[in-house]
Amino acid sequence: MGALVDFITANKIPIGPWGKAFFAFLTTNFKAFFNGISDGLTWFLETLTNILLWFPPLIIIISVVALAWYLQKSWKLALGVGLGLLFILNQGLWKGMIETIVLVVSAAGASMAIGVPIGIWAAHNPRVYRFLLPILDLMQTLPTFVYLIPIIIMFGLGVAPGLIVTVIFAAPAPIRLTHLGITSVPRPLIEAGEAFGATKQQLLWKVELPSALPTIMAGLTQCIMLSLSMVVISALIGANGLGSPVVRALNSLNIPLGIEAGLAIVVLAIILDRMCKVTTGAKS
Repeated sequence: MGALVDFITANKIPIGPWGKAFFAFLTTNFKAFFNGISDGLTWFLETLTNILLWFPPLIIIISVVALAWYLQKSWKLALGVGLGLLFILNQGLWKGMIETIVLVVSAAGASMAIGVPIGIWAAHNPRVYRFLLPILDLMQTLPTFVYLIPIIIMFGLGVAPGLIVTVIFAAPAPIRLTHLGITSVPRPLIEAGEAFGATKQQLLWKVELPSALPTIMAGLTQCIMLSLSMVVISALIGANGLGSPVVRALNSLNIPLGIEAGLAIVVLAIILDRMCKVTTGAKS
């Protein structure tokens, strides 16, 4: 028995060297491609951030408060949003908040754009979902720092790799919840649509998606929360935002800075969560 164990341990499968060779091949042969993606994403995110920072903070706060009231018709929500944004401004974290919002909204939008169509496809094709299931499990359970290494190798440091890492981490949520929503549509609704001669496309747009919309919107909320949970991780690879002061506080054991930045992230998460629930018809 001991000889068998010795044989197994002495003949290690070179997974690590194979992975290193694979990423070395990618960076050697597709460096210009990866640089182009990185530069394009960086330009987009930085441009959007600069546009938002150009407006006076109070103008943005008033606009967001008005939007919150318009969507929710709740003065309590509008008041809470205004107080939360004023708190972040008071703590001197306005620029970091804008950078974080740009990153989170971009990542959530990209995740939904990827996840919803894939979830619909998987819901209509069980073989596709069985193929995707282990990939989704890998994306959600693989430690973040593990896939930070190849992402940094391919895309370098900065906000672009932060966005890519966030999308990888958040995309499984809309895929799973879209699949759940579509497969949970009551069969009588489908049969009624078919009885009226609806095509597959009409069934999708007029029956399945409206019925699955609450579940799909729950996927959006999950996307935003997962993206916010990656703020600090993204800061470690050069993405600015509210994660940067958290990292500085950790490195210097600066308790006040860590508390301020942590509370700002919590406030932003609550604001975004309540604003997203508006679209599902939920009332705060």
